[in-house]
Amino acid sequence: MRWIACELHTHTQHSDGVQTLEELAAGAVELGFDAIALTDHNTMSGLAGKDSIASQYGLLILPGMEWTTFYGHMVTLGLSEYADWRSADPSQIADGIQAVHRLGGIAGLAHPFRIGSPACTGCYWEYELKDWSVVDYIEVWSGTFASIRTNNRRAFALWTDKLNEGFRISATSGRDWHAQMKTEEPLSVTYLGIPDGEQPTEELLVDSLREGRATVTVGPLLNLAIFADGHKFELGSVVSSPLQAEDQRELQASVTIDFTVRSGLWFLSDQTIKLILCSDQGQELDIEVTWSKNNANEPVCLSGLLLSPGPRKWLRAELWGIVQGAHAIIAFTNPVYFD
Repeated sequence: MRWIACELHTHTQHSDGVQTLEELAAGAVELGFDAIALTDHNTMSGLAGKDSIASQYGLLILPGMEWTTFYGHMVTLGLSEYADWRSADPSQIADGIQAVHRLGGIAGLAHPFRIGSPACTGCYWEYELKDWSVVDYIEVWSGTFASIRTNNRRAFALWTDKLNEGFRISATSGRDWHAQMKTEEPLSVTYLGIPDGEQPTEELLVDSLREGRATVTVGPLLNLAIFADGHKFELGSVVSSPLQAEDQRELQASVTIDFTVRSGLWFLSDQTIKLILCSDQGQELDIEVTWSKNNANEPVCLSGLLLSPGPRKWLRAELWGIVQGAHAIIAFTNPVYFD
C-alpha cells in the first residue's frame, strides 16, 4: 500500500478564506502534503485553474465543497459537478447525501460538535440521520492540535459508537485551513492508501476514503493489517465470518509505525508510546513502544500479534503518548471490519 499525505478541509478567498488556491497549494507542499481538497463554503468556483496549479506544485487537488447551512456543515469530495445544497432539509439530509453520491462524490460530517450559534452558526451538526449507512466519513479531528479538543473527542466517540452499531464509516482529520498562518500546534494528516504501483489520482484517493483505507496522525504513520487463514486484510477490508469463527485458526495482527514520514515537520519528545488495538469488544492489546528521534530512521514493525478468535465487528490501532505536554492520541487507523 502506498500512503498519500492529505489535507481534506481547506478554504480560499472564494468563501471565507484569506488565501488563493496557489497560496494554499504552495503552503501545503511546504508542510509535506501530497494532496489537498478544496472545500469552500457552498461554492466550487475556487477550483478554476486547479489543474495548472496542481501541475506547478506537484500536488493533487481534490474537488470538494462544504455544504454550509444552519443545521450543520457537510464536506463533499470528488463531485463531478456542483451539488445544490440549498434544498437540504433538517430531517432529510440523506437526500442531499444521495445526490452527492449520484454525482460520484462522497460526503462527511464536518466538525460535528464544534460550538454552534452564535459563535459559529450551523457548525454544530443538528441534521437528523435516520440511516447512518449513507454517511461516508466523519471528520473526527478538526483544527490544529485536534486530539485534545473536547469537540473532537465527542466526534471520535460518535464515530466509535457508530462502528459499534455496525456502520462502516471512515474517519478523517481536517485543519479547516483558511489562512497561511504559522502555528506551533501539531497538524494532523490523513493518509489515504492506494495500491502499490499505482499513480495517485483524484479518483483513487476518493475511492480510498470511501473504502476506509485511511489512517490519521500528528506524526508517525500508523498502519494495521489482519492475517487470518493465510489471507491478509488491510484497512477498510472485511474478514469474513468463517475466518474469524472460534473453530478456525487464530487471528494475527501486524502493526507498522513509520517515523520517517514528513521528516522534520513534526515533533515528539523521546518517550515510551503506548500502542493499543481496540474493537467493539474493548481494548484487546496494549504494547509499549520506545520512541527516540535518534533511532527513527526505520519503521517499527510488530507482527504476529495474537488476537482472540471470538466475534467482533471491527478492529483499529491507536497510538497514545505525550504531545506538547498533553497525554493524547498521536495516531489512529481506520478499522479492519469483521462479518
